[in-house]
Amino acid sequence: MPETAALLGFFETMQRIRLFEEEVTRLRVSGDVVGSVHLCNGQEAVYAGACAALDLSRDAVFPTYRGHGWTLACGAPPYRLFAELLGRETGINGGRGGSAYLTAPDHGMYGENSIVGAGAPIAAGAALAATFDGSGRVALAAFGDGAMNQGAVHEAMNFAAVRGLPVIFLVENNHYSELTPIADMVRVDKLFKRAAAYGMPGARIDGNDPHAVQQAVAQAADRARAGRGPVLLEAMTQRIVGHYIGDAQLYRPAGELDRALAEEPITRLLEVLRRVGVTEAELDECTGRIRAEIAEASRRALSDPPADPTTVLEHLHA
Repeated sequence: MPETAALLGFFETMQRIRLFEEEVTRLRVSGDVVGSVHLCNGQEAVYAGACAALDLSRDAVFPTYRGHGWTLACGAPPYRLFAELLGRETGINGGRGGSAYLTAPDHGMYGENSIVGAGAPIAAGAALAATFDGSGRVALAAFGDGAMNQGAVHEAMNFAAVRGLPVIFLVENNHYSELTPIADMVRVDKLFKRAAAYGMPGARIDGNDPHAVQQAVAQAADRARAGRGPVLLEAMTQRIVGHYIGDAQLYRPAGELDRALAEEPITRLLEVLRRVGVTEAELDECTGRIRAEIAEASRRALSDPPADPTTVLEHLHA
């Protein structure tokens, strides 16, 4: 069991992500945020635990398009992130990235990718560079269970294993590849077992326990930094919202969402915090403080000027 301070740190990070996503939902429904938005409610422990294990002054995170939680866990300010989703010139990418293409390199987050699984070979490239630049960098590629069936992910894992690259492949297994259960798409749904075919370690971890995620990622990072090559981690979790805003989730069996809500990471962590003596007043104070932070960040971003469309071709490289 980690110390109470560490548990409270996880709780704060996870609550910030959850409340941010709830505010994004409101802004999308109101029409202030436009375009496709993929929320990460229910998967917060993966981000909080993994980022707590990394050295984000040098390590590099490459998330999938469900990347708001990763960006916040890496330390990006909610205000700059709201401004980005709202297309404001004060956004973390000047309003150019939006929800699915944002990047925060100053915080160790090197860009979402809306091509499923495409972050894996990019992370392998960052890990390859680390073998030459002496940085000691570890790259983490995060993607969903469906991305495990992409050819680019296979190529990235094979290349990383052959070259012994310092990269962690982290599967966020939320049981659904968009709207299809992963069990309906593969013969063997224990995805971590694929690691053996590449000659690297693989493990399935509790993705609803931030401490378990932290420990697994820390061990993988130590191994990678020691020159012993990549690791495949399968973090078992569930999203408690649709694949995208507006997804009615009619494909989910009766009772499944209720079970997921009972097991989701913030609910579980609250039970742990109460057991170790954290009072309801302390928990309410923490949640209230973060709620106020998110509300103020959203209000401030909404009042900012939109990005100038005449600058759309600036910072564009092809």
